[in-house]
Amino acid sequence: MKSAVVQLPGLNRDRDMIAALTKISGTAPITVWQTETELPDVDLIVIPGGFSYGDYLRCGAIAARMPVMQAIKAKAEQGVKVLGVCNGFQILLEAGMLPGALMRNASLKFVCREVKIEVANDETDFTRAYAKGQVIRCPVAHHDGNYFADAETLQRIEDNGQVVFRYAEGTNPNGSVNNIAGIINAGGNVLGMMPHPENLIEAAHGGNDGRGIFASALNVIAAA
Repeated sequence: MKSAVVQLPGLNRDRDMIAALTKISGTAPITVWQTETELPDVDLIVIPGGFSYGDYLRCGAIAARMPVMQAIKAKAEQGVKVLGVCNGFQILLEAGMLPGALMRNASLKFVCREVKIEVANDETDFTRAYAKGQVIRCPVAHHDGNYFADAETLQRIEDNGQVVFRYAEGTNPNGSVNNIAGIINAGGNVLGMMPHPENLIEAAHGGNDGRGIFASALNVIAAA
């Protein structure tokens, strides 16, 4: 399975993401720069975390308007899987590829620690390696991870099973409504999440709880 990692000024988790995808799939992902409009033929596109354009204006707002995002939208409409982690999640929301918004953490402080997240939907292309209700460990590092949606949107994504991950066991680090840590689009191929699964995929990280997200997306569950 082929993958690609998007690179934008200020994103600083691209190397972590490249290392994770290489280790799990056995093949290094293709890197895609912000100005590219013709994307390679891949099965998974990942927008990693960091601080695109310094998070000026709003987190992800400038990055969402770069040429590469129009190309990613087109690929997503064709069914290609897209994963946005942390700032990548913020970019997907700003680009209109996922519903809702991410606001300043309720504490008004940057949070960097490990949390526990519960798998709310195990029937997506990103969660087949897990069981529904399974609780996994995952690190977070963000200042604007407080997920919010209006009542109608929230009801719709809950009813449609679009909430994929929730913060579990009182570990919600940002005040997200309904403890939402990650959501998927109605088509089931675009996932955004605040926690960083790429930083918990092997023994050297202290565990491999995040590995299943990539193994599921890359269809290498058996190898994981």
